[in-house]
Amino acid sequence: MERLLAQLCGTDEARPLPLWEGDTTGHCFTQLVLSVIPHALLAVLSACYLGTPRTSNYILPFNPGWRLRLAASFLLSIFPLLDLLPVALPPGSRPGPIGLEVLTGCVTAVAWFTHSLALWALFHSPHGRSRGPLAFALAAFLPAPALVLTLLWHCQRGTFLPPLLPGPLGRVCLLILQLTAVLAYGLGWAAPGGPREPWIQERFLSSESQEREVAEDGESWLSRFSYAWLAPLLARGVRGELQQPQDICRLPRRLHPAYLARAFQAHWKEGAQLWRALYGAFGCCYLALGLLKLVGTMLSFSGPLLLSLLVGFLEEGQEPLSHGVLYVLGLASGAVLSAVLQNQYGYEIRKVMLQARVAVLSVLYRKALQLGPNRPPTGEALNLLGTDSERLLNFAGSFHEAWGLPLQLAITLYLLYQQVGMAFVAGLVLALLLVPVNKVIATRIMASNQEMLQHKDARVKLMTELLSGIRVIKFFGWEQALGDRVKSYRSQELGRLRVIKYLDAACVYLWAALPVVICIIIFITYVLMGHQLTATKVFTALALVRLLILPLNNFPWVINGLLESKVSLDRIQRFLDLPNYNPEEYYSPDPPSEPSTVLELHEALFSWDPIGTSQKTFISHLQVKKGALVGIVGKVGCGKSSLLAAITGELHRLCGWVAVSELSRGFGLATQEPWIQCATIRDNILFGKTFDAQLYTEVLEACALNDDLSILPAGDQTEVGEKGVTLSGGQRARIALARAVYQEKTFYLLDDPLAAVDADVANHLLHRCILGVLSHTTRLLCTHRTEYLQKADVVLLMEAGHLVRTGPPSEILPLVQAGPTAWTKEEEVTDSGKSLSVQNLEKTTEGLEVEQSTSGRLVQEESKCEGAVALHVYQAYWRAMGSGLAVAILVSLLLMQATRNGADWWLSYWLSQLKTAGNSSKEGPASSSPDSTVLFSPPLLLFSSRNFYTPLLNVASNGSSDVHFYLIVYGAIAGVNSLCTLLRAVLFAAGALQAAATLHHRLLHRLLMAPVTFFDSTPSGRVLNRFSSDVACVDDSLPFLLNILLANSIGLLGLLIVLGSGLPWLLLLLPPLSFIYYRVQHRYRASFRELRRLGSLTLSPLYTHMADTLAGLPVLRAAGATYRFEEENQRLLELNQRCQFASYATMQWLDIRLQLMGAAVVSAIAIIALVQHQQGLANPGLVGLVLSYALSLTGLLSGLVSSFTQTEGMMVSVERLEEYSCGVPQEPRGQPLQEPFLFSGTVRENLDPQGLHEDGALWQALEQCHLSEVIVTVGGLDGELGEKGRNLSLGQRQLLCLARALLTDAKILCIDEATASVDQKTDQLLQQTICKRFANKTVLTIAHRLNTILNSDRVLVLQAGRVVELDTPSVLRSQPQSLFQQLLQSSQQGAYPRPAGC
Repeated sequence: MERLLAQLCGTDEARPLPLWEGDTTGHCFTQLVLSVIPHALLAVLSACYLGTPRTSNYILPFNPGWRLRLAASFLLSIFPLLDLLPVALPPGSRPGPIGLEVLTGCVTAVAWFTHSLALWALFHSPHGRSRGPLAFALAAFLPAPALVLTLLWHCQRGTFLPPLLPGPLGRVCLLILQLTAVLAYGLGWAAPGGPREPWIQERFLSSESQEREVAEDGESWLSRFSYAWLAPLLARGVRGELQQPQDICRLPRRLHPAYLARAFQAHWKEGAQLWRALYGAFGCCYLALGLLKLVGTMLSFSGPLLLSLLVGFLEEGQEPLSHGVLYVLGLASGAVLSAVLQNQYGYEIRKVMLQARVAVLSVLYRKALQLGPNRPPTGEALNLLGTDSERLLNFAGSFHEAWGLPLQLAITLYLLYQQVGMAFVAGLVLALLLVPVNKVIATRIMASNQEMLQHKDARVKLMTELLSGIRVIKFFGWEQALGDRVKSYRSQELGRLRVIKYLDAACVYLWAALPVVICIIIFITYVLMGHQLTATKVFTALALVRLLILPLNNFPWVINGLLESKVSLDRIQRFLDLPNYNPEEYYSPDPPSEPSTVLELHEALFSWDPIGTSQKTFISHLQVKKGALVGIVGKVGCGKSSLLAAITGELHRLCGWVAVSELSRGFGLATQEPWIQCATIRDNILFGKTFDAQLYTEVLEACALNDDLSILPAGDQTEVGEKGVTLSGGQRARIALARAVYQEKTFYLLDDPLAAVDADVANHLLHRCILGVLSHTTRLLCTHRTEYLQKADVVLLMEAGHLVRTGPPSEILPLVQAGPTAWTKEEEVTDSGKSLSVQNLEKTTEGLEVEQSTSGRLVQEESKCEGAVALHVYQAYWRAMGSGLAVAILVSLLLMQATRNGADWWLSYWLSQLKTAGNSSKEGPASSSPDSTVLFSPPLLLFSSRNFYTPLLNVASNGSSDVHFYLIVYGAIAGVNSLCTLLRAVLFAAGALQAAATLHHRLLHRLLMAPVTFFDSTPSGRVLNRFSSDVACVDDSLPFLLNILLANSIGLLGLLIVLGSGLPWLLLLLPPLSFIYYRVQHRYRASFRELRRLGSLTLSPLYTHMADTLAGLPVLRAAGATYRFEEENQRLLELNQRCQFASYATMQWLDIRLQLMGAAVVSAIAIIALVQHQQGLANPGLVGLVLSYALSLTGLLSGLVSSFTQTEGMMVSVERLEEYSCGVPQEPRGQPLQEPFLFSGTVRENLDPQGLHEDGALWQALEQCHLSEVIVTVGGLDGELGEKGRNLSLGQRQLLCLARALLTDAKILCIDEATASVDQKTDQLLQQTICKRFANKTVLTIAHRLNTILNSDRVLVLQAGRVVELDTPSVLRSQPQSLFQQLLQSSQQGAYPRPAGC
């Protein structure tokens, strides 16, 4: 290399690259180092921006700054080529070595030409609105010093002195033109730009209709490696324009959910193992990344090796210069290559995780759509969607580490063997002995983790039900009782989490203390083997054992991550293995026996569970003709709804067969409990079908919805709350009926749609809808209001799950009617269809409970904080942890770092004492042991972050007693350090647990005290997201990252103290380094925290959509809407995937820059050391120390920025919890409300959640509500009711809720349609019970069966939300014009016998 440099520069081989020539730098040094290298960097950086996407439909403003930069850059690419023309001149007037000038000129021309193209690309991109990237502009000024020094070199050579030669003079002129062009470039960059309209353009850029750039696809490899394609996204983050998911760049093709779903489905079949399908879809790509991991692992050892060789070169001074240059180049290129490879490995691993995530979430949702009657609770399904899927995907990061860490361990052990021979086996045996201990700890952690997830499932499930039944809880004042149940589950969950955290602390302590113990064991073994223990051996062994910390400390975490992945995989697999809804097997492949028959059941036995332990439904034979109206009647719980569920395939068919004609067309289904989506009324009715104005108008008229819509603030564009909570029961029932009618099916299953409406509305629905619009269809109508079945073609009588009678209404209805027949003639319905009750008496006021804007929007977009996480969020976490505990954690951290630095100080003191002793017996690196080699000599070990002993190349040995003394003191200090480490781990675990418990408690308490209106306008998915994902983050992810942040911060503090006391001049590098780090992290944090917030915002709709789907599954299948709902899930998943991918990409953007900065710092110090060596100024020991600490400093700074940013992202979860804990309004408790809502649990827990009553009182209440026999069949008071009481029919649930109301001692009782789904005989008996039990209490009753309220003291009649009548029933009935009297006449309910004794 010396010969090559000498030929290129025209110098002597002894000094091929002179730094100084006279009073200025050497010309060759200036051209090669200060010109070629900066121009090469400029070319590489410019190439990264060549693929910048252009902005479509973008009008270029007249910007003189950009145009001046373009012109200057283009001229700077021409001038170097013109500078080569003097080469053709006679030899006496040539400028210098031809090869050097050609190389410099060509590199310069290529660099500026590339820069010109990049400027053009940026000018036509969104960057054209600003000055463009700062780093891009600054790179253009890097070659400027070379131009100035070249001009000085010409002045020194006397170019301007006579005789003036044309060649050198022409070169000087071109040089001045180049400097002028660079100055013009700087002026262009500083120019403010031409006229523009920033606000209009910013709105254009953030418009929803404007498609964002596609991430990564079509980018150059340089852009991919540097993540230059993220520049527009990061710029929007800095400007504060990341407000919604649409502001984020679109996903690359290979990460789009639609593409990934197809790729995964190619390997997935029902009943397959999930891991096999994931491996088939993504396994090859994932395993190939192991090669990147392997190369990166091997390169991680190149740094210490090359650094040791460089220090040896500087110390010996015998090797040629080319060796030193090669060491420096190897060090720089190895650091850069290692940074790029490790960064790309991390990036590609995260992409594989995102691919697998989409596949898992998609298959989970598809499975939810295919679930049979055995369905898990909603809370458990949501946990699978959130916690378990994330834990499963952690496998991607843990698997390669599981073999990578042992590989690092093996290499380090080999190096240790080179130093102490077979003595290292003693330390290895000790390490292996701890493996079984670690296995026991890992097993306990795994078992506790499984139990914790079960308690978490139970808690989230209870919260799901609690949110659904919040009205009941509020009216009964059960906030405390139900809150205690949630706290009980949370306490059990925290109990398991406490075990996990403390076991983790013990595991960390064992592995942290292991290196010191291994050292002592190795030293004792080495002495017993007859070898002389020297300081060289001590330091060498200590340094190598310290290299074991990373693999030994990380391995338990890796194993723990793999075990957690296995637990979550098993849970997800159990969900995927649940039996499917399979219409091909459920229904007979043959059509009904007669062409005129639409439905036929023969010897069919059905049950809600596959083995038939629950109540069965048996149909010996049933045929339903096309176009028939079939009524289904029977007592409460007789199996009417079960029969409809059996027809739709929602039950298990144990035997017999079911045949349905034209099954592919589906059913029109109106369930007994109306399922309403959180959307506008029109969207609920259309249900994905194309809008047909004529059909839509007919449906609204038939379902008596016109007058309701005229009252609502935005008509049919009014948004209803989740599950339609802002609508009355009648409105919900009619919207659900309208949805079924609009689907234009041929077969309709109507489960008691008339129960929640008054007589006139029921007449209207019967004549205009059931007998009108649907007259040409087949209809099965379940109802307790038998008076509306007079015109049915057939009536079915159900009893105890059996079809006992079939016949015309005249035969069947007398068996079930409680009073005289009441029938409203069809002629009584006016042509307009606007009966009095439709206009006046329907409960419209309830639909207006929540104040809405004129736009009709009820549920607003979820709020999102902006900017940095506020200080009060950190203060809230501090208070939640407890000030005393937080201070103790900080003190333990300081003690841990102080003892760590003390151990290093003691080693340096030992070294100084050995040097002072000046023992004549010295041992060189090569002769220390027969096992040692020159390659693995002590200088290898200069590069630990705590190497005060770094300059140790040749040190004096000492007596065994002295060595033992120093070892004992060192072991004592190290033991104290390990105890401080244990103390810190235990205290931090306790603090994290305390914070998790406090934050959840505050959130729960605040929500239980929130008004009902808050829950009406807040989708449950938002609340559940906080109780699931955000709480999980506070429990686990946040403490983990916060622990790393504190360790990095305190480690950096200790390192700065060491640098400041040992090498004060090195602190001069900190200000510029800190400035660069600040700019990078500022740009990163501005985007990352918003992406984190958007990620949380887009996760809530996924939860809500899953919960909505599980609740409305029968309706979805009947209407054939499962495919549309799956598409909607893909859309929501795509938005969340955008945020997740952008977050991961920005993390890697930060990582590559921090790694390259660290590599640049180390390389620069190495270059300076090489230059000093040439000048005879280098101190090898000092250079080694500076290099090792520079490497440690940059690593700590990058870790600090990364951990702080990730911690800030995790603090968003605390911010979201605090948003509800502090911002939700409060209200006092209300009065008991009778509403048919039950919780998962036993009969006892639903009747008496507070445990205030004896069993006798509970049975008496059940007896009075005619439920005692039913409760005995489900297992008595301790029998389980299932989620939301699904083991009972709706009527039985109403009766159980009424029994719950009978137990209350409240002075006011509100009964809202308590017997709407109860047969009339039972209704009469219940009215008698109510009159007797509540004779001395105030009872407010809402009912459409007017016999329920005829015995009331007063009747209040509402019209359009206003009171129009209020008097006794007798007075109102005596007034012919009374609305109440007209309603009585219309319904003809006056003939019902009244309960006696009221």
